[in-house]
Amino acid sequence: MHLIAERRPWWTLLVLALAAIVILAFMISLAVSIGEISIPLSTTAKAVSNRLFGTGFELSRIHQGIVWDYRLSRALVAASAGASLALSGVILQALLRNPLAEPYVLGISAGASTGAVCIMILGLGYGILGLSGGAFLGAIVAFLFVGLLATGVGGTSERIILCGVAGSQLFNALTSYIVTTSANAEQARGVMFWLLGSLSGVRWPDVYLSGPVAILGFAVCMAHVRVLDAFIFGTDAAASLGIAVRRAQIVLLGVTAFMTAAVVSIVGSIGFVGLVIPHAARFMVGPSHDRLLPAAALAGAIFMVGADIVSRIIIPQQILPIGVVTALFGAPAFAIILYRARRTA
Repeated sequence: MHLIAERRPWWTLLVLALAAIVILAFMISLAVSIGEISIPLSTTAKAVSNRLFGTGFELSRIHQGIVWDYRLSRALVAASAGASLALSGVILQALLRNPLAEPYVLGISAGASTGAVCIMILGLGYGILGLSGGAFLGAIVAFLFVGLLATGVGGTSERIILCGVAGSQLFNALTSYIVTTSANAEQARGVMFWLLGSLSGVRWPDVYLSGPVAILGFAVCMAHVRVLDAFIFGTDAAASLGIAVRRAQIVLLGVTAFMTAAVVSIVGSIGFVGLVIPHAARFMVGPSHDRLLPAAALAGAIFMVGADIVSRIIIPQQILPIGVVTALFGAPAFAIILYRARRTA
């Protein structure tokens, strides 16, 4: 993770950005068209046009409802979640100076899952917090726990990762205990499927949450581009450049927890996106964060929409949890990253 890497020409980056936007738009269109009822892309375009511009194309109410009320919202939530998780991975890898850092590995996703399950099953603070608030509180508690544990054992980036793994296992165990002891059979099935990552129940209110969260998170990250570049060389180097290290860490880690909590509260815990996508984006555009952040956001959105498509077509008449699909792609990539880290050590 060095900034000395050769920078690509601006026109190459422009072509990559335009290509990524076109691919994302195509993937969303494809996600809206594919399903148990196949809908042509032309019909999809007409359905969207009818709702946005009142064009009045003749369509069946079934097709109109499937496109607008179910599949389009699902695709937009997938894109927003992928962007948020990828941005979170970029932030954590920069702050911790560790290529293996991501919300899932550091236990933030597990803590958010525990907080959300406490709201859903135990009803703790339901009228005050809501599902997203519970997930956010759980993410903060998990991160504080990992931070305190890491401080006690030395605080190096490698030990922080190990403490994150321990915290993840702890909060996953708490979640399983709550589900096992307090949920009925129907609740347990629904929660366990949701914890593996599910887009089945998302609707437009979820878009109104996930979309602004991703946009706000991206804006905050872009406002801290110089800070993230400086953190790659360590906190001492960042402080020598006049950066308020503690304030920047609190803001960026808070944004990470906020984005992760929003994603978990809507679609459950999804791993490997925040780990793999930042490395893929870094390979494409280099390590400078003014280019890496937009690339990671677009790549994360494309990856998650693609994973959603795969989850619906890989097994006929059955929908896999999207977290299973991301793990099938992410686990081999995780192994490759570990192998490369070993060779360069």
